Order: sequence, then C-alpha cells, then structure tokens
Amino acid sequence: MLDDPLDRAAEALFADMPESGEFAKLRKRIIRETREALEAYGMVRRGARWLVCLSGGKDSYTLLAVLLDLKWRGLLPVDLLACNLDQGQPGFDETILPGFLSRLGVPHRIERRDTYSVVTEKTPAGQTYCALCSRLRRGNLYRIAREEGCEAVVLGHHRDDAIETFFLNLLHGGKLAAMPPKLLNDEGDLLVLRPLIRVAEADCARFAAAMNFPIIPCDLCGSQDGLQRQQVKRMLDDWERRRPDIRAVMANALANANPSHLLDASIFDFAGLAPKA
Repeated sequence: MLDDPLDRAAEALFADMPESGEFAKLRKRIIRETREALEAYGMVRRGARWLVCLSGGKDSYTLLAVLLDLKWRGLLPVDLLACNLDQGQPGFDETILPGFLSRLGVPHRIERRDTYSVVTEKTPAGQTYCALCSRLRRGNLYRIAREEGCEAVVLGHHRDDAIETFFLNLLHGGKLAAMPPKLLNDEGDLLVLRPLIRVAEADCARFAAAMNFPIIPCDLCGSQDGLQRQQVKRMLDDWERRRPDIRAVMANALANANPSHLLDASIFDFAGLAPKA
C-alpha cells in the first residue's frame, strides 16, 4: 500500500496509460532526459519543496507527470505542490485543473489574479503582450512560492523553448543567451528550475496526447500575429524539414560553448594570449 499521496497520485495518473511499446519508449526517453538535466544542473536538494507551475498546456502537464513518475520511482526526494495561476483570460475553464488535480489527489493551490486585463490595457498598440504578461505572472508565482515555503519555482519550458530563446537573443537582442535550466531570482531567495530543458517539444506533445490530458488553450499568447517567437519557430521548422536532427544538434551546441572561439573578451583572456618565448 502506498503511503505517500504523491505516490498514489502517480499510480492513479498512469493507471490508464497506453500499453504500446512506442509509448513505453517515449516515457522512458522523457524520464531519462529529465533525470540527466536534474543531475547535470544540480537541481535537487533532498527535502526541498517545489512549486510546480501548471498552465493547462501540454508542457506543464508533462512536467507534472514526469515529476510524479520520478517520485514514484524513488528518484526525486522533494515535496511537490502544484499551482495554477488563473490570469483571468476569456474562455479559460477554471474547473479543469482543480478537477484534474483533485481526482489524482495532488496537493495544489489555485490562485486567481486578473493580469489579463492589466496586460491588454497597458500594452501599447503594436507591441506584444509577452513581456508584461511574463513579468506579472512571475511576480505572482514568486509570491506564492514564498507563502507556501517553497524554495523553487518549477516551470515546463523544454528544449525547443531554449533554442528559440537563443535565436531571439541572437537576432533581436544582440547577445548569445538561451534559457537557463537553473536560475536564482534577483532577490536571491528562490530558484527557478526547468527540468524539461532537454526534452523535445514534439515529445511533450506526443506524451500529452497519449495520456489524454485535458489541455486548456492560452487565448493570450496566441492572440497576436507576427510574434518574433512564432517567426523563429517557423524558421526552425523549415530547417528541420531539411535536416530532421537540427534541433538536437543545436541543443548540444548550447551545452558545448567554446569561449576562445567567440568574440567576448570578458569571458576569455585574448589579451593574455602570447606565443611561448
């Protein structure tokens, strides 16, 4: 008999999972890539409490599932609290996530804050909602994490998010930067963790579809045309049609930087290079 409610939740979650060999391979791959990220970036501190952020999208459902799976296997010695920040978006069904989490017995907190109205009111015409929406969401999640005694805010960003962010910074920000797997907030009291940083978006989509998760679409993120991130995604999709492994190669490159072959003198001592006498 399982004593931990999160173990019971994992057992309930996977009770009706597909029995195909293809799904078994997919689940195994996502578990392996998540474990590799947890270990490589030192994300886990035994006994810590994590705020696992759920939007109702495929990525955050996959995040919750893989973390429950790892706990069920005895490989994740942390406490998990699921959290949904309901931002007041029109058409958002506020019953889906509470019902889903309650049926599984996952400890959770639902926070309702109408940031949608603030974002749509304050964003000038012709500009994107993303920056302000992200800032307001992040501030609320940090507050909730502190109130709940959590040391980490855990997000569902995946490999493709990191690659797209790299190109956004390269093409529009004039810098080489992606999406950190582990980040300390400006106040220095909370970690931001991205355990799925090595997992492909396509795998998240296949996993969520196979598990029949009740997906809730975001009416804010996809409501504007011509977003830079959408343009980058289309560019990467075009490249991937010509070379199917291109995103995997790019992800490896982000973890294989060579400062001496870039142009930043602040991270490599070019001035100190000299031939031997």
